[in-house]
Amino acid sequence: MLTSLHTPARTSRASPQAFGEHLRHWRQHRRLSQLDLASEADISTRHLSFVETGRASPSREMVLRLSERLDIPLRERNTLLVAAGYAPMYRERPLDDPALDAARQAVELILQSHEPYPALAIDRHWNLVAANRMVPLLMAGADASLRQGTVNVLRLSLHPQGLAPHIANLVQWRDHLFERLRQQITATADPVLVALLDELRAYPVPEGSHQHLEGEHAGVVMPFKFTTPSGVLSFISTTTIFGTPVDVTLQELAMETFFPADDFTRQALQALMTRA
Repeated sequence: MLTSLHTPARTSRASPQAFGEHLRHWRQHRRLSQLDLASEADISTRHLSFVETGRASPSREMVLRLSERLDIPLRERNTLLVAAGYAPMYRERPLDDPALDAARQAVELILQSHEPYPALAIDRHWNLVAANRMVPLLMAGADASLRQGTVNVLRLSLHPQGLAPHIANLVQWRDHLFERLRQQITATADPVLVALLDELRAYPVPEGSHQHLEGEHAGVVMPFKFTTPSGVLSFISTTTIFGTPVDVTLQELAMETFFPADDFTRQALQALMTRA
């Protein structure tokens, strides 16, 4: 049975209220000059300057065009629309909303059909939204406090009382997760993710963690090596997202699926599922 699907937690962003300040924030975050953005959006640099300083008000079409050129997430596009005096365009509904039945069924199908291999769904802050039956079995070694309430997958994985002591290639896996988190911060400018990265960096690395990748997957994909009573299980992972979402919840939902990287892991997972 899948774990419960819940609505991703909403988090307010401490950011400027004026549209021009929002726009300047994103333009600078994307490292674009006014000339660069004006050329991308097919408007004059003078008019863009006026919009940023509040001397001109953008049309709704211009807000959406600038948002598209800046590749702003849907949640933040709503923020820009409101700041410019328009109604939000993109809805944010819980995954159990009837309007999202097809999407929810797709998530459940992916997670269930992936058994006996672990698969889970996470929100934009890496909080667990759903998982198949294999995930709780692998999480069992973590302290109960990290598995209660809203479970943050990164915190659970890297906390010294979480799964970190069981990750055989912890140093490399930490670096891999940190790089993914940095890329997400670059894309979203989300302060919650910035704070999460700072927290994770402060966690100690257990002595004896392997420092170098070994085996056929080194340099091709980053394996996840997990120590269990049955031996070291080796995984490779993939991430699945919805291709053309127009709902905030769906854009921020990602599914992580883990595949066995060797025959030993494949057989061990099949045996674990049979016992469970």
